[in-house]
Amino acid sequence: MKIDGGCHCGHITYRAEVDPEYVVVCHCTDCQTLSGSAYRTVVFAAEDAFELLGGRLKTYVKTAEGGSKRAQNFCPECGSHIYATGVGDGPKTYGIRVGTARQRAELRPTKQFWCRSAQDWVMDLGAVPRVEMQS
Repeated sequence: MKIDGGCHCGHITYRAEVDPEYVVVCHCTDCQTLSGSAYRTVVFAAEDAFELLGGRLKTYVKTAEGGSKRAQNFCPECGSHIYATGVGDGPKTYGIRVGTARQRAELRPTKQFWCRSAQDWVMDLGAVPRVEMQS
């Protein structure tokens, strides 16, 4: 599936080819902290299937609990996280942040990871009262 998107301020734009059957929710504490939310939703693209169209990303390398390093790539202007990838040599897979894609409504999660770190309330959002718009 072809997607395109960018950061909140418009400085970064991209397009990519992704597999919509492999969209994941990650509940790890790193994703909670880096996203400022309870989880992060990601879709994957091979390095050669991702094209940065505008802007230049800033990179922060995070060492995970298990010791692996991940390059977090984000807009230097507004801070929107665009994707993460491994560091070092070899082919890369980009974990694109679904919220940055214009087609995000079509990218439904198919699996959840790091559920031991999930906030208890996340699995029961259906019971929380809804407001359709902020006033």
